[in-house]
Amino acid sequence: MQATGNLREAEAKRETKNTERKADKQADKARHKAELDQSKRSYVWAVKFLKPYKKKIAALAACGTMAVIGETLTPKMIQYVIDYVVINKDTSLFIVILAALTAVNLLMLIAKNYRNLLQRTIGELASRDMQTAIFKHLRKLGFAHYERHPAGETLSMFNSEVASVQKIYRNYLPGVIDNMLFITVAVVLLLSISGWLSLIMLPTFALYYLFGPYFERKAALNGRMSGQKRIAYNQVVYESISGMREFRAFGSQPWYHGRTLERHRNWAHYYLLSATFGFARGSFRRFTFYLGAIALFITGYYSLQNNWISLGGFIAFTLLYMTTMFRLTLLVTLLTEQKLIIHQTIPLYQFMHKPIEIDDPAHPFPLKEVRGGLAFEDVCFQYPGQPPVINGFSLTIKPGQKVAFVGASGNGKTTMFKMIGRFYDPTSGVIKLDGVPIKQLTLERLRESIGYVFQETYLFGSSVKENIRFGKPDASDEEVVAAAKAAYAHDFIMQLPEGYDTLVGERGMKLSGGQKQRISIARMFVKQPAIILLDEATSSLDNVSEYEVQRALDEVLVNRTTIAIAHRLSTVKHFDKIVVIHEGRVAESGSYEELIARKGLLYQLEAGQIESTEGRAAHEIY
Repeated sequence: MQATGNLREAEAKRETKNTERKADKQADKARHKAELDQSKRSYVWAVKFLKPYKKKIAALAACGTMAVIGETLTPKMIQYVIDYVVINKDTSLFIVILAALTAVNLLMLIAKNYRNLLQRTIGELASRDMQTAIFKHLRKLGFAHYERHPAGETLSMFNSEVASVQKIYRNYLPGVIDNMLFITVAVVLLLSISGWLSLIMLPTFALYYLFGPYFERKAALNGRMSGQKRIAYNQVVYESISGMREFRAFGSQPWYHGRTLERHRNWAHYYLLSATFGFARGSFRRFTFYLGAIALFITGYYSLQNNWISLGGFIAFTLLYMTTMFRLTLLVTLLTEQKLIIHQTIPLYQFMHKPIEIDDPAHPFPLKEVRGGLAFEDVCFQYPGQPPVINGFSLTIKPGQKVAFVGASGNGKTTMFKMIGRFYDPTSGVIKLDGVPIKQLTLERLRESIGYVFQETYLFGSSVKENIRFGKPDASDEEVVAAAKAAYAHDFIMQLPEGYDTLVGERGMKLSGGQKQRISIARMFVKQPAIILLDEATSSLDNVSEYEVQRALDEVLVNRTTIAIAHRLSTVKHFDKIVVIHEGRVAESGSYEELIARKGLLYQLEAGQIESTEGRAAHEIY
C-alpha cells in the first residue's frame, strides 16, 4: 500500500512538473508573440515618418532601379564582347558595345550619386520629423513625467533609441530595398545564362544562412551593449570634469579614477566582443564565397568542356555570382541587425504612446486679459500611490494681492504652485483664474500669465542678454536693459568683461547666487506676467545678496498678484495676506499682525513650538 502511495505521489509530481512546463512554454510563446507584435507596431510607427516624402521615395526607387540595371548589364555586355566580338573579330560590334557600356556606366554613376543624395535627404528629413514629434510629446507629457523619470533616462533615449531609428532611415531600410532589387534582377540574369550553374548558389547561401545569422546577432547584441556602456563611460567622464572641485576638496581622485577605469573596462569588453564576432562574421562570409567559387569553377570547367555554356557566359555568370552572393549575405546581415534595431525602438514607441495627463481643452475659453485673480474651491490632490497632500483647500486671492504660503514641510505648499501652473491637475475641486477654471484655458495662455522665481535659478550657458531675453524672446535690447535696471542688475552686468554680451558659463557658474537671482528677476520683469510665484527665492542667499534681491523683487511685484512660499517670515511680513497651510488645508489666514495677535499656528511657527512628524522643530518653514 505504501509503495502504491509513493508511486501515486511521484506520478502526481511528474504531472505537476509537466503542467508547469506547459504553462511556462505557453507563457514564453505569449511573451514572444507580444514582443513580435510590439516590434511590428514599432516598425510601422517608425516608417510612417517617411510617408510625407513619397515622391522622393519614388525617385529614389527609380534611381535605384537604374543603378541596378547598370550594374547587372555590365557583366552581360562583357559576355557579348567575349562570345561575339573576340571570336568573330567584329570591330563595329565592339564599338557599339563599348559605346553602350560607357553610356550605361555613366547613367549608373549619375543614378547612384542622385540615389545617395536622396537617401541621405529622406533619412535626415524623416529623422527631423521624428525628433520633432518626440520633443512635442515630451513637452505635452508634462511635469509629472519629469518627476518620475530622470533627465539621464531621456538623454539615454535620444542617444540610443532615437539613433537606432535613424539607422533604419539612413542604412537598413534603403539597404534592404536596394539589395533585394539587385538580387531579383541578378537572379533572373543568372538563370537566363545557366540554370544549372545557378543551383550552385543554393547550398552556398544555405550554408551562410544556417550559421551567418548567429555571428550577426552576437555582433549586433554586443555592439548594442558596447553603445550602452560607452554612454555610461561618457557620463563618468563628464562627472569627473564637472565635479573636479569636489573631487579635489574631498581627495577622491583615486576613487573616481578607479570608477572611470571600471566603466572603460566594461565598454572595452563589449566592444572587443562585438569586434570579434564582426570579424568572425566577415571571415565566415568570405569562406562561403570562396567555397561557392571553388564549386562554381569545378562545375563551370565541366560545363565548358561539354559546351553547356560559352566562355563569355561563364565569365559573366562568375561576375554576377560573386556580386549576388555578397548582396545576399549583406541582405541577411541587414535583416538580422534591423530586427535587433527594431527591438530597440520598442521603448521609444511605448514612450510616444504614453497618455498625456495634462492637455489643452478641446474648446478653450478665450480669456483676453488676465488680471490675476485666483480662486481655489475645495481643492484636493494626491500623488499616485501616496496619501493625500491637499485636502479641501479653499482660498480667494484678489488681483494684485500679495499672499504668502507658510507651514511645516510636507503640507502641500509647493504642490499648490504646481497646480496653479497646471503641472498637475487637482484630484477634485477647481482652480479659477479671473473666474475661469484653468482647465478651460490653453496651457500657453495660462503659463504666459505666470512668472516663476525659484530657489535655484537655471541660467543657460549663453550671454546675460540672452538669459534675460528668455522671458520674452522678441524683446528689444532696450527692453532687456530696462528689465535689468528694474531688477537692480544693470550695475553689476556693466562691470562684467563684456557687459550684456558676457557668457555666464554652464548654469551661470561665473555669477554669484545673488547675481543669478537678479538676472532671473529681470527675465521675469521683461515677461511682464500678471501673476508671480516665488518659491524660496531668497532662502539660499547671504544677507547682502538677500537684501539686493528683495529690493529687486519689491520693484517687480508692484500691482501684480504674488504668491510666495516663505522660508523666513521676515521676508513676507509686509504681504497683504499670510496663509498658514496645515495638513493640506488653510488653517488660518490674515495679515501678519492679525495672525500674531491671535497666537495661533503662525505665532507658534515663529516661536518654533510646533514639531513636525519627524520630531524636528517646525520653525524650519519650507
